[in-house]
Order: sequence, then structure tokens, then C-alpha cells
Amino acid sequence: MKKYWINKNVFITGASGFLGYWLTKALVQKKANVVVLIRDCDPQTPLFRSKLIEKTRVVQGALEDYASLERGINEHEIDSVFHLGAQTIVGTALRNPLSTFESNIRGTYNLMEACRQHKSLVKRIVVASSDKAYGSSEVLPYTEEMPLKGEHPYDVSKSCTDLIAHTYHHTYGLPIAIARCGNLYGGGDLNWSRLIPGTIRNFFLKESPVIRSDGSCTRDYLYVEDAVHAYLMLASQVHQENISGQAFNFGPSAPTSVLNIVSVLQRLMHSTDLEPTILGDARGEIKDQSLDSSKAKNRLGWEPLFGLDEGLQRTVEWYTHYLQEMAAEELCCV
Repeated sequence: MKKYWINKNVFITGASGFLGYWLTKALVQKKANVVVLIRDCDPQTPLFRSKLIEKTRVVQGALEDYASLERGINEHEIDSVFHLGAQTIVGTALRNPLSTFESNIRGTYNLMEACRQHKSLVKRIVVASSDKAYGSSEVLPYTEEMPLKGEHPYDVSKSCTDLIAHTYHHTYGLPIAIARCGNLYGGGDLNWSRLIPGTIRNFFLKESPVIRSDGSCTRDYLYVEDAVHAYLMLASQVHQENISGQAFNFGPSAPTSVLNIVSVLQRLMHSTDLEPTILGDARGEIKDQSLDSSKAKNRLGWEPLFGLDEGLQRTVEWYTHYLQEMAAEELCCV
């Protein structure tokens, strides 16, 4: 794919988010013409701190605003769309499901409709779904043929995102593929309520991490650069008959528990003297999840490049540098 993205006009929703930053960075490096949708300008996010934003064109607007999406695609003559934008925090969705539904559901059909209106321009669309779209299941790992049956607000919003993408492909022929990833981790996720960034910050500050669940929940944890690789491969092959209109699972096929993640981070950060505080009061969480990614391997040739230890080590290094920078900036302001 070295030359594939040169001069392609790419529209990324959610570019200021965690995965969006890494995908934007990869596409800029591949010399694509990247257009990003930005709702809030947060100078602390990697997209702004790294000045990567200066190498893109910006459409200021929200997913809930159809006119902004249509204008972005039409005026920038977009040929490639990555729909990552969403409200992604489970706790936020529990506190206010309406804002999550507006962003994740209305935002998806607004964008798909804008793509349909400009079908002559748009040649490839990748929509970010999630393993949460499957809901809870007694049968694991999830395969792509299993029904989507989210129950809690965030999970339902991703089930709907997935189904909306399907209908725009099957009814209107849009060139869409759907990515269902496990829990993503890596440098740049500034949602400190999430397990990995929150735990790393706790250990950096010499504090005991707090676990909202009982720590036994299991998930597939996928390093963010492996997810970027998956999205780029999916987009570049979406024109193929056995790819277009299809959903693909992306995970390491090695689910691990919350407590094990904390244990690995303790070891990597030399913080074995700091034991986690286990609250056991998490709500709206699926107990166990894992993905069968054999379809992605067989049809796309995708496999994760980073194991858990290596991915977490790279993640720790990113946050250590970031938190040291932030501490230095605070000292300068005193």
C-alpha cells in the first residue's frame, strides 16, 4: 500500500480522537489529502499537540449536522471515507444515552446519506463498529455471522451504526466495509477513565489504580497501530466482491482479564508495590468478549503485528513522555 493513498482525498470523522489521530498520521505519511471533521478544538489532544492538524484540511462541525458532512464531502471531492467519529465512553452513554444516540446513530445515517448523495465521488467507506455491537453471548468468540444484539446504550448505538452501514450498502450500493475491533489501546487515548491510560497515569503518579469492575472481565486488547493497518487494508480492498458490504472482526484472538492488564503494567512500570483498588460496581459492561478474526486473515491477509507485552511497552513509553511533558509545562506556568 506504499503508493495506494497518494493524492487520494480522504475524509476522517473522529480525527481528534484516539484511533483517528493514528489513522490521520498514517494517511498524512502516505501523502493522502486528508480532510478531518472537528467538533471541539482541544489543544491537549495529540492531533493538535503534534501539529498534525496543520497538515490536514479542517471541516468544523458535528456528526449531528448533515449540512457540514455533505459540504465536507462535496467541496473537498472526497473519494475515501473513514467513519470513526462517535461518543465512545460507556459511562457517558449510561449517564446520557440521548447524546450518544444522537452522535452515534444520527451521525452515522447523516454521513451515509451524504455519501449516497455524492456516490459519484465516494469510492470506499470504512465504518467503525465494535465488538460491543454483538452484545453479550454465551458462545464465544464472536464470528461475523452472529446477530447484533446490544443491550446497553453504547452497545445499542454500535449495533445501529453497523446495521445502518449495511443498509446503505445493500439498498444503495455504497462501497462500504465495517470494522469490528476489540478494545483498542496505545498512546494518545486521553480518556483517563479507560483502563489502560488511567492505570498508566496512576502508576506514573505513584498511585494505586482503581478498577470499577471486579477485574475478572475478559476482552481482546488490540494495539492501535494494528487497528490502523486493518482499516487501511479494508479500505484498499473494499471494491472486491467478497469485501464490499461485509463486516470484519479485528482482534488478537487472545482475550485477557482486566487484572492481567494491570499486572502487566505493574511489571512494565516497576510498580508491583501498588496494588489496585477493586470497586466491583461497574454497570452496563459485558462480562466476557472475544473475536474470531479468521475472516480478516483469510480474505484480507491481516494479522496483528504486536503482542500484548510489546504493545503495552510502546504505550507506556508514549504516556511516560506525554506525562513528563505535561508536568514540565505545569512547572513553567508556576
